[in-house]
Amino acid sequence: MKEARADTDLREIENNPSKKVILKAVRKCLGFLETNLRHPSLNTREFRSLKGPKGEKVLEAYAQQKTSSAYRVFWYYGPDRGMITIVAIAPHH
Repeated sequence: MKEARADTDLREIENNPSKKVILKAVRKCLGFLETNLRHPSLNTREFRSLKGPKGEKVLEAYAQQKTSSAYRVFWYYGPDRGMITIVAIAPHH
């Protein structure tokens, strides 16, 4: 089975000691996504350049703010009711 991009992205951050601060921010963001999708610090908005595999609207949540190349978490609702799928974890360009 092919590994999802978000899994690879997270593993790369976890395995890079120079990204310790980024890892902390990403984990905090993932925690908010798990417990409160409307948390104000996520600053969630639609990311129109990307769609889910079935045309789902992809959203971006802020893992970092006020930082050059700040990291974002990209996700969509599904595949099942009450679930979200993390698509990617990447710096904003």
